[in-house]
Amino acid sequence: MTTDLVRIAGLYRYPVKGLSPEALESAHLETSGYFPGDRLYAIENGPSGFNEVAPRHLPKVAYLMLMRNEALARLRTRFDATTHRLEIEENGREAVSADLGTEEGRQAVADFMKGFVPHELRGAPRVLASPPGYRFTDARDGYVSLVNRASVQAVEDLVGAPVDPLRFRANLYLDGLEPWAENDLLGRVLETPDGLRLKLARRTVRCAAVNVDPETGIRDLAIPPALDRHLGHSDCGVYAEVLNGGTVRVGEVLRVVG
Repeated sequence: MTTDLVRIAGLYRYPVKGLSPEALESAHLETSGYFPGDRLYAIENGPSGFNEVAPRHLPKVAYLMLMRNEALARLRTRFDATTHRLEIEENGREAVSADLGTEEGRQAVADFMKGFVPHELRGAPRVLASPPGYRFTDARDGYVSLVNRASVQAVEDLVGAPVDPLRFRANLYLDGLEPWAENDLLGRVLETPDGLRLKLARRTVRCAAVNVDPETGIRDLAIPPALDRHLGHSDCGVYAEVLNGGTVRVGEVLRVVG
């Protein structure tokens, strides 16, 4: 069962892959573009072969990320998209304040990670900046990620525990759909009143990153196995392509078309 109207319950970006989310009230999406300010940087976990001149998508294990480095969830970060300054707090205290637009700033963050997760590094960490037209998303076509909050509530029933929707690290959180209805909407379009059009392209396969509590950094649930056991898949959420650019806002209603 689906509905013709869907409401945006939350908007988030993740400037540095694996680090904390930033809530937004609105965001302007460009046609065929990524979610603005999202996955602009990644922290390479030892040499990966990433080429900034000719980038190609690499598996997430090339970088520090929650699937294997759950301690990252204990950090709180703030990113200024204008100055490219990243602030990292550990245990409520500022640990790093660095300009990621400079080599010195990126090295300061890398040096912090050497001390923060020393036993999880496969080599010297390095902060990578996304070249034009590229982002450090988990999927090659992960332009914009959406999660249905009703599906997250259904996951709570499957695992028998509260589940913070932020475990799923989506850009758009949606209300107004029945649980798992997003899976039936693939190929259809969500449209805002001012003409932004998002085509739902494919389902998001979940990994062990969603098992990590985003507040405590504790790996306390086993969500993908529960999904697979009860539903026969480990999917929760969908990726979308921006067919026509425009602005999205928290509380705004999207219409299902197509």
